[in-house]
Amino acid sequence: MLKKIISVLFVTVLLAGLTNCTSGNQDPESKKSKEEVSEEPLVDMKAKLSKYITVTLNADISGLSDNQKKMLVHLFNAAQIMDDIYWKQSFGDKAALLSKIDDTETTEFVKINYGPWDRLDGNNPFISSYGEKPKGANFYPKDMTVKEFEQFDDPDKNSLYTLIRRNEDGSLKTIWYHEAYAEETEHAVEHLRQAAGLADDPGFQKYLELRADALLNDDYRASDFAWLDMTNNDIDFVVGPIENYEDALFNLKAAHESFILLKDKEWSKKLKKYTKLLPDLQKALPVVEKYKNETPGSEGNQLNAYEVIYYAGDCNAGSKTIAINLPNDELVREKKGSRKLQLKNSMKAKFDMILVPIADVLINEEQRKNISFDAFFTNTMFHEVAHGLGLSYLADNNTVTVRSALQNYYTSIEEGKADILGLFAVTELHKKGEFGDADLMDNYVTFMASIFR
Repeated sequence: MLKKIISVLFVTVLLAGLTNCTSGNQDPESKKSKEEVSEEPLVDMKAKLSKYITVTLNADISGLSDNQKKMLVHLFNAAQIMDDIYWKQSFGDKAALLSKIDDTETTEFVKINYGPWDRLDGNNPFISSYGEKPKGANFYPKDMTVKEFEQFDDPDKNSLYTLIRRNEDGSLKTIWYHEAYAEETEHAVEHLRQAAGLADDPGFQKYLELRADALLNDDYRASDFAWLDMTNNDIDFVVGPIENYEDALFNLKAAHESFILLKDKEWSKKLKKYTKLLPDLQKALPVVEKYKNETPGSEGNQLNAYEVIYYAGDCNAGSKTIAINLPNDELVREKKGSRKLQLKNSMKAKFDMILVPIADVLINEEQRKNISFDAFFTNTMFHEVAHGLGLSYLADNNTVTVRSALQNYYTSIEEGKADILGLFAVTELHKKGEFGDADLMDNYVTFMASIFR
């Protein structure tokens, strides 16, 4: 049986201790000469790396057609280009950074973190010549102030798809992504179009063609609609600037990433019924009426399970994503809904390697029987469902999105909302008998252990 084997890195909290010692004891002269040619790690890099474990994810591609297998090559190439662009957004010149490092542990840790800042340690630097990570990553000039940005008169400055740079006179300017990364984008577009030519599913072909166009003009709405329209494809491909997590300054700028996914048709079939329950869940929210006066569409909302084949860019930095809820465009979600993608093989790896060991330490021995993968999967799925519940626009101003109103607070509040509201949804559906004879305590106890994860 033909299989595509991908190795990925997962966070483990079991060996999370950090040491603040330097690497070795050198005399001042030898240290000085070394710093002239290489970067010095600030901590014991083996201790840093011990927080991660390599896990093999298997995805069976034997059921794919010859054209689909050929198409995967182009998807891999396009995904790798997203990775290259993300390096520029999160740090800058990857090659220049790596060329100054002469030990394998530091090199590996830099690659995991896409830069010299530890994503599991508050983005603190782990290389001596680097200070605090800029909150705006590399989306803005390092010396730009918030006041300067606010006074910058340019309608494109708030776009998800522009960089902020300086003119020769020091004033600010915007550069569209397709211009800033023109060479990389053109290569990615070429691979997307070749992949489209090999697609067996017409919907997937249309999506790839429109996504290629979007990369060239930074208008992603048409391709988002096409992505939701395709429902019979075996392979799914998320590509382009998507999430705003990397921009900790304003939560504005989207970072490039890519997922290559293989649909698990058996599990997806089981999940389909839950999409019809979204309007009722919205009505059941324990808030006053004005905070639930939007109606999430059930027809356009999709729940599917997938096996991850490849992560690239933003979703590959540090810990790995186990579920996706896209697109983020509020207008598309309002008109068409969203797709919630449960990454089953990645989720199982995190359950086995992280959640279960946490439970063995923190959960009362009598309740450990309530730790289950099915509950973890369900909780994660309804976390993603919960992103689509509540309001997308302000209750007293339906032209302003919640995302834009909360700015850099949006991500933290939205993720917290999805956590607890997802558990609320699970509880409501248990009351209605939607989960058969499953034990609700499985969801509660597994949720508790997962909080620590």
